Amino acid sequence: MKRILLLIPAVMLLALAPSASARVVELGAGATAATPSCPGTTSDPCAAVVRMTGIQGRAAGGPKNPFYIRRDGYIVAFTVTLSKPTADQIEFFNTNFGTPPQVHLSVLRKGDKRKTRLNYRLVGESENFKLDKFYGSSPTFVLSKPLRVKKTNWLGITVPTWAPMFAHNLTGSDWWRASRPKDSCEPPKSLDQFALENLHDINVFGCTYHKERLLFTATYVPDPHVTVKSSN
Repeated sequence: MKRILLLIPAVMLLALAPSASARVVELGAGATAATPSCPGTTSDPCAAVVRMTGIQGRAAGGPKNPFYIRRDGYIVAFTVTLSKPTADQIEFFNTNFGTPPQVHLSVLRKGDKRKTRLNYRLVGESENFKLDKFYGSSPTFVLSKPLRVKKTNWLGITVPTWAPMFAHNLTGSDWWRASRPKDSCEPPKSLDQFALENLHDINVFGCTYHKERLLFTATYVPDPHVTVKSSN
Protein backbone atom coordinates (compact mmCIF):
# COMPACT_ATOMS: atom_id res chain seq x y z
CA MET A 1 0.00 0.00 0.00
CA LYS A 2 1.34 3.43 -0.87
CA ARG A 3 2.02 5.52 2.20
CA ILE A 4 2.02 9.28 1.93
CA LEU A 5 3.97 11.48 4.31
CA LEU A 6 2.23 14.84 4.39
CA LEU A 7 4.63 17.56 5.43
CA ILE A 8 3.15 20.40 3.43
CA PRO A 9 1.89 23.36 5.50
CA ALA A 10 -1.30 25.23 4.76
CA VAL A 11 0.76 28.28 3.84
CA MET A 12 2.30 26.40 0.94
CA LEU A 13 -1.10 25.30 -0.32
CA LEU A 14 -2.17 28.93 -0.39
CA ALA A 15 1.03 29.97 -2.11
CA LEU A 16 0.52 27.43 -4.88
CA ALA A 17 -3.15 28.23 -5.40
CA PRO A 18 -2.66 30.88 -8.14
CA SER A 19 -0.78 28.31 -10.22
CA ALA A 20 -3.33 25.57 -9.68
CA SER A 21 -4.09 25.46 -13.39
CA ALA A 22 -0.45 24.66 -14.22
CA ARG A 23 0.23 21.21 -15.63
CA VAL A 24 1.62 18.80 -13.03
CA VAL A 25 4.11 16.21 -14.32
CA GLU A 26 5.44 13.14 -12.56
CA LEU A 27 9.02 12.90 -13.81
CA GLY A 28 10.09 9.29 -14.26
CA ALA A 29 6.55 7.94 -14.11
CA GLY A 30 6.47 6.83 -17.74
CA ALA A 31 8.59 3.77 -17.08
CA THR A 32 7.23 0.32 -16.35
CA ALA A 33 7.39 -0.83 -12.74
CA ALA A 34 10.47 -2.64 -11.45
CA THR A 35 10.80 -4.88 -8.41
CA PRO A 36 13.26 -3.63 -5.74
CA SER A 37 16.27 -5.86 -5.22
CA CYS A 38 15.89 -6.80 -1.54
CA PRO A 39 15.77 -9.14 0.27
CA GLY A 40 17.02 -11.09 -2.76
CA THR A 41 18.25 -14.65 -3.08
CA THR A 42 21.56 -16.49 -2.92
CA SER A 43 22.01 -16.10 -6.68
CA ASP A 44 20.65 -12.55 -6.75
CA PRO A 45 21.57 -10.96 -3.41
CA CYS A 46 20.15 -7.83 -1.80
CA ALA A 47 21.46 -4.59 -3.32
CA ALA A 48 20.97 -0.98 -2.24
CA VAL A 49 22.22 2.44 -3.29
CA VAL A 50 25.03 3.79 -1.09
CA ARG A 51 26.80 7.15 -0.71
CA MET A 52 26.20 8.79 -4.06
CA THR A 53 24.24 11.27 -6.12
CA GLY A 54 22.57 9.60 -9.08
CA ILE A 55 20.84 10.60 -12.32
CA GLN A 56 18.55 8.13 -14.06
CA GLY A 57 19.42 8.26 -17.76
CA ARG A 58 16.61 6.00 -18.90
CA ALA A 59 14.14 3.47 -17.55
CA ALA A 60 12.52 0.89 -19.83
CA GLY A 61 9.10 2.02 -20.98
CA GLY A 62 9.88 5.70 -20.43
CA PRO A 63 11.66 8.51 -22.29
CA LYS A 64 15.39 9.09 -22.36
CA ASN A 65 16.63 11.53 -19.72
CA PRO A 66 13.37 11.59 -17.72
CA PHE A 67 14.85 13.98 -15.13
CA TYR A 68 16.16 16.59 -17.53
CA ILE A 69 14.33 19.90 -16.95
CA ARG A 70 12.97 21.34 -20.19
CA ARG A 71 11.14 24.32 -18.69
CA ASP A 72 11.52 26.42 -15.54
CA GLY A 73 9.35 25.28 -12.68
CA TYR A 74 9.23 23.73 -9.23
CA ILE A 75 9.64 20.28 -7.73
CA VAL A 76 7.08 19.93 -4.94
CA ALA A 77 7.34 16.26 -3.93
CA PHE A 78 8.96 12.95 -4.77
CA THR A 79 8.16 9.27 -4.34
CA VAL A 80 10.57 6.40 -3.68
CA THR A 81 9.86 2.70 -4.04
CA LEU A 82 11.58 0.82 -1.22
CA SER A 83 12.44 -2.83 -0.83
CA LYS A 84 11.98 -4.69 2.45
CA PRO A 85 15.42 -5.90 3.54
CA THR A 86 15.76 -8.37 6.37
CA ALA A 87 16.90 -7.36 9.86
CA ASP A 88 20.38 -8.75 9.15
CA GLN A 89 20.61 -6.81 5.87
CA ILE A 90 19.51 -3.59 7.56
CA GLU A 91 22.14 -4.10 10.26
CA PHE A 92 24.80 -4.68 7.59
CA PHE A 93 23.98 -1.50 5.69
CA ASN A 94 23.64 0.58 8.88
CA THR A 95 26.98 -0.65 10.19
CA ASN A 96 28.90 -0.12 6.95
CA PHE A 97 27.27 2.99 5.47
CA GLY A 98 25.60 4.86 8.31
CA THR A 99 22.14 5.19 9.76
CA PRO A 100 19.38 5.98 9.15
CA PRO A 101 18.82 5.32 5.44
CA GLN A 102 17.93 8.67 3.93
CA VAL A 103 17.63 10.58 0.66
CA HIS A 104 17.15 14.07 -0.69
CA LEU A 105 16.69 15.63 -4.12
CA SER A 106 19.53 17.44 -5.88
CA VAL A 107 19.30 20.05 -8.65
CA LEU A 108 22.34 19.79 -10.92
CA ARG A 109 23.86 21.89 -13.69
CA LYS A 110 25.86 20.02 -16.30
CA GLY A 111 29.18 21.22 -17.71
CA ASP A 112 28.83 22.75 -21.18
CA LYS A 113 32.29 21.96 -22.57
CA ARG A 114 33.52 18.72 -24.08
CA LYS A 115 36.00 18.24 -21.24
CA THR A 116 33.36 18.98 -18.59
CA ARG A 117 30.37 17.14 -20.06
CA LEU A 118 30.43 14.60 -17.21
CA ASN A 119 30.80 17.28 -14.52
CA TYR A 120 27.73 18.41 -12.59
CA ARG A 121 27.48 21.30 -10.13
CA LEU A 122 25.03 21.13 -7.21
CA VAL A 123 22.83 24.25 -7.51
CA GLY A 124 19.91 23.29 -5.26
CA GLU A 125 18.75 20.59 -2.86
CA SER A 126 15.84 19.60 -0.67
CA GLU A 127 15.90 18.60 2.97
CA ASN A 128 16.77 15.03 3.94
CA PHE A 129 14.07 12.41 4.43
CA LYS A 130 14.52 9.31 6.57
CA LEU A 131 13.39 6.00 5.08
CA ASP A 132 13.58 3.53 7.97
CA LYS A 133 9.83 3.64 8.72
CA PHE A 134 8.82 2.86 5.14
CA TYR A 135 10.51 -0.40 4.11
CA GLY A 136 8.43 -2.33 1.59
CA SER A 137 6.31 0.67 0.57
CA SER A 138 6.33 3.70 -1.73
CA PRO A 139 6.19 6.84 0.43
CA THR A 140 5.64 10.24 -1.11
CA PHE A 141 7.54 13.07 0.57
CA VAL A 142 6.24 16.62 0.13
CA LEU A 143 9.00 19.24 0.26
CA SER A 144 8.70 21.86 3.01
CA LYS A 145 9.66 24.43 0.36
CA PRO A 146 9.20 23.90 -3.41
CA LEU A 147 12.54 23.32 -5.10
CA ARG A 148 13.20 25.74 -7.96
CA VAL A 149 14.51 24.18 -11.18
CA LYS A 150 15.61 25.93 -14.34
CA LYS A 151 15.56 24.85 -17.97
CA THR A 152 18.59 22.60 -18.72
CA ASN A 153 18.98 21.60 -15.05
CA TRP A 154 18.99 17.93 -14.11
CA LEU A 155 17.23 16.42 -11.14
CA GLY A 156 19.16 13.79 -9.25
CA ILE A 157 18.75 11.99 -5.97
CA THR A 158 21.38 11.95 -3.24
CA VAL A 159 21.92 9.15 -0.74
CA PRO A 160 24.23 10.29 2.10
CA THR A 161 24.11 6.85 3.77
CA TRP A 162 22.19 4.08 2.01
CA ALA A 163 18.74 3.53 0.54
CA PRO A 164 16.94 0.32 -0.58
CA MET A 165 15.41 2.06 -3.64
CA PHE A 166 17.22 0.11 -6.31
CA ALA A 167 16.54 -2.58 -8.91
CA HIS A 168 19.09 -4.46 -10.99
CA ASN A 169 19.19 -7.26 -13.58
CA LEU A 170 16.77 -5.27 -15.75
CA THR A 171 16.77 -4.58 -19.50
CA GLY A 172 19.51 -2.89 -21.49
CA SER A 173 17.28 0.19 -21.72
CA ASP A 174 17.74 0.86 -18.01
CA TRP A 175 20.80 2.88 -17.01
CA TRP A 176 21.91 5.57 -14.60
CA ARG A 177 24.99 7.65 -13.75
CA ALA A 178 26.65 8.04 -10.35
CA SER A 179 28.81 10.80 -8.89
CA ARG A 180 32.00 8.76 -8.95
CA PRO A 181 35.30 8.99 -10.87
CA LYS A 182 35.74 6.54 -13.74
CA ASP A 183 38.21 4.46 -11.72
CA SER A 184 35.76 4.14 -8.78
CA CYS A 185 32.81 2.39 -10.39
CA GLU A 186 33.15 -0.94 -8.61
CA PRO A 187 33.91 -1.98 -5.01
CA PRO A 188 35.86 -1.25 -2.94
CA LYS A 189 36.47 2.27 -4.33
CA SER A 190 32.81 2.77 -5.20
CA LEU A 191 31.96 2.47 -1.51
CA ASP A 192 33.81 5.68 -0.66
CA GLN A 193 31.77 8.84 -0.03
CA PHE A 194 30.91 10.55 -3.34
CA ALA A 195 27.52 12.09 -2.54
CA LEU A 196 27.14 15.76 -3.56
CA GLU A 197 25.91 17.57 -0.45
CA ASN A 198 27.44 21.08 -0.43
CA LEU A 199 25.95 23.72 -2.72
CA HIS A 200 28.17 24.71 -5.66
CA ASP A 201 30.36 21.60 -5.31
CA ILE A 202 31.22 19.81 -8.57
CA ASN A 203 31.58 16.07 -9.07
CA VAL A 204 32.33 14.02 -12.13
CA PHE A 205 29.59 11.51 -12.96
CA GLY A 206 32.03 9.05 -14.45
CA CYS A 207 30.24 5.77 -13.74
CA THR A 208 27.34 4.54 -15.86
CA TYR A 209 25.46 1.47 -14.66
CA HIS A 210 23.37 -0.52 -17.14
CA LYS A 211 20.40 -2.80 -16.46
CA GLU A 212 19.79 -0.94 -13.21
CA ARG A 213 17.31 1.64 -11.98
CA LEU A 214 16.94 4.16 -9.17
CA LEU A 215 13.36 3.76 -8.03
CA PHE A 216 11.97 7.26 -7.64
CA THR A 217 9.75 9.79 -9.36
CA ALA A 218 9.38 13.54 -8.79
CA THR A 219 6.35 15.82 -8.94
CA TYR A 220 7.17 18.79 -11.14
CA VAL A 221 5.06 21.90 -11.76
CA PRO A 222 6.33 23.89 -14.78
CA ASP A 223 5.88 27.64 -14.86
CA PRO A 224 2.67 28.61 -16.70
CA HIS A 225 2.88 29.92 -20.24
CA VAL A 226 1.71 33.44 -21.01
CA THR A 227 -1.54 32.93 -22.92
CA VAL A 228 -2.72 36.53 -23.34
CA LYS A 229 -0.40 39.14 -24.84
CA SER A 230 -0.29 42.54 -23.23
CA SER A 231 -2.00 45.31 -25.22
CA ASN A 232 0.59 47.86 -24.06
